[in-house]
Amino acid sequence: MLRDHYIFNNGRLKRKHNTVYFAKNDGEEQSLPVEKIRNLHLFGEVDFNSKLLNFLSKHDIVLHIYNYYGYYSGTYYPRKKNVSGFSLVNQSAHYLDNYKRMFLAVRFLQGGVHHMLRNLRRYKEKTAPIIAEMEMEAMKMQVAETIQELMGVEGCIRQHYYRALNDVLKYDFVFEKREKHPPRDPLNALISFGNTMMYRTVLSEIHRTSLDPTISYLHEPSTKRFSLSLDIAEIFKPLIVDPIIISLINKRGISKKHFSYIEGEICYLNDEGKKKFITRFEERLKQSVKHRTLKRQTTYRYMIRLECYKLIKHLINDEIYKPLKAWW
Repeated sequence: MLRDHYIFNNGRLKRKHNTVYFAKNDGEEQSLPVEKIRNLHLFGEVDFNSKLLNFLSKHDIVLHIYNYYGYYSGTYYPRKKNVSGFSLVNQSAHYLDNYKRMFLAVRFLQGGVHHMLRNLRRYKEKTAPIIAEMEMEAMKMQVAETIQELMGVEGCIRQHYYRALNDVLKYDFVFEKREKHPPRDPLNALISFGNTMMYRTVLSEIHRTSLDPTISYLHEPSTKRFSLSLDIAEIFKPLIVDPIIISLINKRGISKKHFSYIEGEICYLNDEGKKKFITRFEERLKQSVKHRTLKRQTTYRYMIRLECYKLIKHLINDEIYKPLKAWW
C-alpha cells in the first residue's frame, strides 16, 4: 500500500540502485522503496538534483517542501497524467456562473459544518448552547446571495466553533482568537500545522484526478495558491484534523513542551511535536469505514479522492454533488 514518507533530518536525497536513498549528513543512508511512496515531505534541509526529480516523476511521487518552522514552502508535482479538456471547461463554467458557483460553495460549507457539529455533540452537556447558535447561523447559508455573504456566515460559525473548544480542551490550552499569519500561541500553531497537512493531502488527491486545483468556488481563485484544495479541505478539516487535536491535548499526547517561539511571539511546533501530530494524522488517514455506496471498507484518505470524483460528476452534469457527511 502506498504511504507518505516524512524526512526531518538534514542530508541528501538521491537516486541509487533504481530506488531512492536518503543520506544523512553523518553518512548514514536509508533506502526508501519508491513503489510504496505516495508523497515525500521534507522538513529538514535536504539537497537533491534533477536526476532525482526525473525518477520521482516516473513513479508519480509528489515532493512537498516545508521550512524550518514547519510552514509549507512549495511542491514538486510530476507531469499531470489525468487531464481532460472537457472537465476543465466545465469546471471553469461552474465558476463563471454565479448560481452554479454558489451551489457548490454552500455544499462545501454544509459538509464542514456537519462535521464541526458532530465534534461538539460528543461533549453536548458542555457545548449545547453553542451548538444551537451554530445551527441558527448555518440556516443563513441557504439565503446568502454572494460569496462574500457566505464567507461572513462561515466566519461566524467558525468563531462559535473555536469558542466551544474552551469547553472541550484541557490542560491550559485556551482559545482566545484565531491567529493564522503568524500563530502566536500553541493552540493556533497546532491548528495551522494540522490545516497545512490537510491542504497538502487534499492537493495530492486532486493531482491524481482531472480537476484543476486553481479553479475553486468557495475560496476566490488567485495567483500562487491552489484554492480548490481549500474548498474541499473545508469538509475534512473538522473530520480529520480537529479530532486529532482534541485527542492529543486531552490525552496529553502533546503539551506545551512541544512548541517553540520566535522572538517570544511567533509560535510553532518543534520537531518532536510535528512527529507526534503526523503520526496521528497518518493513522487517521489509514482508518477505514464501510462505505454506504461502494459497500466496502474505505479509508479516510480515499474518501478525499472520492470527493474529487463526485465533484467531477457534478461538473459534467452526471450527478448532483452532495458533500460527505459522516454517518458513522
